[in-house]
Amino acid sequence: MSKQGPVLGLEASCDETAAALLAPDGTILAEAVLSQEEEHAPYGGVVPEIAARSHLAHLPHLAEQVLSRAGVSWQELGGVAATSGPGLIGGLIVAAGVGKGIAMARNLPFVAVNHLEGHALTARLPGLVEGGVAFPYLLLLLSGGHCQCVAVEGLGRYRKLGGTLDDAVGEAFDKSAKLLGLPWPGGPHLERLAAKGVAGRVPLPRPMIGREGCDFSFSGLKTAVAQAVARLPEEGEAREQGKADIAASFQASVTATLADRAAHALAMLPGATALVVAGGVAANQGVRAALTRVAASRRVPLIAPPIRLCTDNAVMIAWAGLERLRAGLTDEVGHAPRPRWPLEELVRA
Repeated sequence: MSKQGPVLGLEASCDETAAALLAPDGTILAEAVLSQEEEHAPYGGVVPEIAARSHLAHLPHLAEQVLSRAGVSWQELGGVAATSGPGLIGGLIVAAGVGKGIAMARNLPFVAVNHLEGHALTARLPGLVEGGVAFPYLLLLLSGGHCQCVAVEGLGRYRKLGGTLDDAVGEAFDKSAKLLGLPWPGGPHLERLAAKGVAGRVPLPRPMIGREGCDFSFSGLKTAVAQAVARLPEEGEAREQGKADIAASFQASVTATLADRAAHALAMLPGATALVVAGGVAANQGVRAALTRVAASRRVPLIAPPIRLCTDNAVMIAWAGLERLRAGLTDEVGHAPRPRWPLEELVRA
């Protein structure tokens, strides 16, 4: 880093506007997240134009807010990190633009952070694991837009072992929840409904289990949920219990599939120091329990971020920026945001 000082992280890749401030040693000094859930709920999903306008209206204020909470002045900053891809291009332009403006105004180093690298490096955040998780480790990234197994071999060194052939797991949760008449975002609502049902009472497929490699597929499971919903009684207690049973059976199928794929991925990375799960679906307690058993069977720990750091947040962006600044990796203010930005294309330390 050209200057010792806190790093400001900015996140606006989808529907959460966030800012965070980390000390040079990685200590979280302040963080703020503004959800757009109420703005998108009437449409049953994220509307890119609405998301971008909300980011533009709130991100500068959140940046000021975290500095104020931490008692840090703009002059004391050591660098700025902003999500620059992948994600919705409108939000990425806002995050990168605000970050570049601050960096230029204060003559600070700027880091264009890959959102996926933010998730990948969260396991190394001080306080989560003493000393941070050592490379290499297996990352299971589970969110509404991503579902993949990645060998994290070092800063900027990522090897994709497998991924979804169709829907991401978070998307499958949301679409299945919608079929069950649950509000958006559907994942947390489906998890709560599943607690009232009996898993296995509704036979649902467990796609890809037992196959070589660690690819995923959830479109067939989603179709099976739609067919099961169509067979429910039109009203009454039987219908409500049937919906709960479908939710429980869906969750059981997903957790079994994720556990199987994770076990295969660990076999593909025999030197892994840990199994790391990240992304919004990592907040699901059933998923965590299943992956804990897989990790134990392979004699490695399961590392899962606190619930608040599973979904999109600026702490992970600031931390990824801090790791890159330590390695002397910065970006020019001309760096263009990228709606698609594979981990494999990142600059390595």
